[in-house]
Formats: sequence, C-alpha cells, structure tokens
Amino acid sequence: MSSILSTLPALYQDLLPAFFTKDAPTETKATCSNCAMSRASAQATVDSVDGVEHLFRPDTKCCTYQPRLPNYLVGALLSDDSAQMAEGRRRIEAKIDSRIGVSPQWVKPPAKFNHLYKNAHQFFGKASSLRCPYYALETGGCTIWAYRESVCSTFFCKYVAGRDGQRFWMSLKTYLTLAEFQLSRHALLQLMPEFLLDGRDKAEVATVPLSVEDLDDAAPPAKAYAALWKGYAGMEKDFYRACYDAVRTVTRDGLERMLGLDGTIEQKVLEKLHTHATAPTLPRVLRFNPDATVKWLPDGSVALGSYSEYDAVALPGEAYALLVEFTGQKPVDAVRQHLRDHKQADLDPDILLELYRHRILIEP
Repeated sequence: MSSILSTLPALYQDLLPAFFTKDAPTETKATCSNCAMSRASAQATVDSVDGVEHLFRPDTKCCTYQPRLPNYLVGALLSDDSAQMAEGRRRIEAKIDSRIGVSPQWVKPPAKFNHLYKNAHQFFGKASSLRCPYYALETGGCTIWAYRESVCSTFFCKYVAGRDGQRFWMSLKTYLTLAEFQLSRHALLQLMPEFLLDGRDKAEVATVPLSVEDLDDAAPPAKAYAALWKGYAGMEKDFYRACYDAVRTVTRDGLERMLGLDGTIEQKVLEKLHTHATAPTLPRVLRFNPDATVKWLPDGSVALGSYSEYDAVALPGEAYALLVEFTGQKPVDAVRQHLRDHKQADLDPDILLELYRHRILIEP
C-alpha cells in the first residue's frame, strides 16, 4: 500500500498531519489507464443493474467534471517548468488568458458549465460537451494531474472496500476542500486582503442568473474584471505564483491553526472511516438489503448492486437464495449454522464481509 499523502499533490507532503502517512486503500478496481467503466474496456463487466446505462464514453471516461483549482495550486503548476507539465502549463495559461472563471482565489469552471452540471441527468461520463479542458484526449490522461484538487484526488468509480471505501475518500475530499479554502484565503490575506475584507471569498455561495457573457462563453466585462483583480489585472500568473510562494511558507502547525475546530473534527471522522475501510469487521447481525438491485445474468449468476450505481457484486444464482435467510433476527453465526443444517450450504465470512461492504447485506 502507498500512503494517503502519496495520493495527493506533493505540495501537501510537509503540510498535512502525521495521520496522512498511514496507508491509503489501494483502489485496484478503478483502473484509469484501462477504464473499468468504459464501453471499450474488456474490464467493463455488468453495465447496468438498475436498468440504466452507466458505462462511460472512451473519450471522456469520468472526466466530465471540471475542477475548481485554488490559487496556490495554479501557482505551483505555473512554477513547474518541467517538460512533463508543459501541456498542463499551456492549458492553464490559456484558461487564465480567457479570463473566464478566473479570480484571485480560484481558477474554476465557467458558470454555464456549473449550471449544466447541476441540472443535467444521467450525463456523467457520457457527455463529451462537458469533458474537462485539462483532459488529454490522445492519451486518456490528465495534463495537470500533479496539481489536481480535492475532487479529482478522491474520486473513484469503484472501491475495493465498497461503501466503507467510498465514505473514506468522500471524507478525505471534505478535509481537503477545507484545506483548499483556508490556504487560498491565507494567500489572499498576504497579497490581496481587500478581497477577503469585502467578503469576495464567500460570493460564490450565492446563486445568480447567468449573464450574457456566461451564455456566450465570453470574458466578463473589462471594468468588472479590473475591479475584481485590482492592481493585478494583467499580472494574474505572477499573482498565482506568489500565492504558491505564500503557501509554501505555511507549517504543519500553521495549517492546523487555519483549519481550527472544523479541521480537528474532520480529521477525527477521517481517522474513524480509515479504520472501517482498511480493517473491516463483520457485524454480529445482518439482513439482506431490501433496497438492493438485482439482475439475473444469462449464465444463471446474479448481479447485486446497492451502494453505488457503478459497482455490482456477481454471485452464483444458488448463493442468492441463501441471502434471504439473513433477516436481521438472528446472529450471523446462527444463520450460517441454519444454512449448514437445513440447506447443506454456507457462506464464507469473507464473502459475507464483501457483501456487507457493498451493502448487499446491512446491519438491521
């Protein structure tokens, strides 16, 4: 296993608490280089348990999401003059030059994208029009991966630990999002304090109608853009590099103070969910999940889904009949003994644990 830190941008190596040196769940089911959800992949197994097509386009995979990059990560990317990041730098520079979604705190998606993303249905992984601008169509990779933000760092289509793995990574996303918000504000406090004093860091919480510029994929009016950037208009790239420099001076203790009580609570939640994901235990009593989806396959086996529309468990058809014996009325050991005595069958504890992690079996 690799550490949690190793799954994140290198900038966080000396910033995050010691807990982040613990092993991260290894998500071997989420095979990005040969996308397990792609229609073109041999690894794409059960494409639908709930009757809805969920497989992704080969030319988008899961990258029908556009990230919101904090100012210091943008600066870190711009400061990386390696050949490997040349294309990523070119794309982020083009994004900054467009002035669309570009602010002192974030380089974020256009407002029109956010509107479509929030209001579209069954589009994820399927709509090429929503493909991330940093996606490398030729290779299927990400041009800015070394400087990805919280969502891209923590999303997987499938989880080895099932629902427990999903909860861990979602909790990590929450923690990282808090860190991104506070670190970006720290940089602003050094470089453009009036942005914070005017409450501009909270402005995006409010929803506003799309403007003509939003609809036409055009830059905001020059006057409004100049008012947003103050004396840094035209020097945005230098500003972002300075944000990176400001964050590089933050210590581990300094970040802890920035995150405050919220950070302490989120870390404790994360530690708890990490234990569930990496050292699972089988509950004493289980019942078959009445909300689980069931799909019988041509070979007589059955695919069961619950915690995620992208991840199903396949079992022999005979095993399905045994699951209904788990009613939540008796301990697991008693149900297993009943199956041995009356059906000459058994379900191994490892299988039961896998079914629990996928929430096919649940605690009553």
